[in-house]
Amino acid sequence: MNELFFNVANITWQQAVMWAIGGILIYLAIKKDMEPTLLLPMGFGAILVNLPMSGAVTQIYDGAPEVGIIDVLFNSGIANELFPLLLFIGIGAMIDFGPLLTNPKLMIFGAAAQFGIFFTLSLAALMGFDLKDAASIAIIGAADGPTSIFVANFFQSKYIGAIMVAAYSYMALVPIVQPPVIKLLTTKKERLIRMQYKQKNVSKKTRILFPIVITMITGIVSPRSVALIGFLMFGNLIRECGVLGSLSETAQKVLSNLVTLLLGITIATKMQAEQFLTKETFMILGLGLVAFIFDTAGGVIFAKVVNLFLKDGNKINPMIGAAGISAFPMSARVVHKMGLKEDNQNFLLMHSVGVNVSGQIASVIAGGLILTLIG
Repeated sequence: MNELFFNVANITWQQAVMWAIGGILIYLAIKKDMEPTLLLPMGFGAILVNLPMSGAVTQIYDGAPEVGIIDVLFNSGIANELFPLLLFIGIGAMIDFGPLLTNPKLMIFGAAAQFGIFFTLSLAALMGFDLKDAASIAIIGAADGPTSIFVANFFQSKYIGAIMVAAYSYMALVPIVQPPVIKLLTTKKERLIRMQYKQKNVSKKTRILFPIVITMITGIVSPRSVALIGFLMFGNLIRECGVLGSLSETAQKVLSNLVTLLLGITIATKMQAEQFLTKETFMILGLGLVAFIFDTAGGVIFAKVVNLFLKDGNKINPMIGAAGISAFPMSARVVHKMGLKEDNQNFLLMHSVGVNVSGQIASVIAGGLILTLIG
């Protein structure tokens, strides 16, 4: 009997706290439907790796190391950036760049919405984080999980677990975090601005050339980001080429869902209590929120500045600037719903989607620039 229950004495209060955190993530995934394909495996993984002497992670038994399967998955899928890049193929296959190609100037709003990344990088460095850790933390503001993993892992950040939880939590909280920021920075009159959308046909040749050209330009300007942008655009090329329909469908659904599940449970190896329950983790959660807010604010304020130079009738609804973060398509939907709430005939979806997909590209380029400048 003693042998059966000997491990109970090894339970620590820190592990119990991590069980509670895991339970909260599972609750949010199931009850609130917040990024369930990621938060559910992440929550379960947090419980799994915080069981005393858990065989899921590497432990010392009888003086010899016994490798855990989650550590094997981490080394095989995250330590070498495989999972994030595979996930980018699926994301690329989901994205329709048509609204952006119809109105290419929307790209500048995606770029403006990356302001929070560089602001938070400076703030984190001032708070005492190593520059590479500060860069990894700052990418949370892009609301782009795969890029956050890629950058944090490239810099070998010891805070990758906290960064991952923050990045995907704030992605799930887009409908909660963004509206108050947008309302704070805009007036009722600005939120009522209507933008006409002129449907234009984008040729198949343009749709095929776009991912190829973007990859080449980005690779020349920011070579460190070529893997990220390349896999994203490869997924989009699969979608647009017209001859790989079944593979496009597989990438959008089976591949992205499977990789996300594996990613969620694998990242839990960095959520072991002794690594996760630190003051730095709570600082990272706070800095991630700062980055997210300032990214949203950057896009909105930039749109307001642009409006100063536009005539009445051509002005931009500043809310669409907030969609420049990389949380696709959640941020675009949030802006569209806010527009309809102010005026039930104000349809901002196509404009916000255009900004949203440009933000996906801009966040990857921003991550690549950080790798180039700091790496």
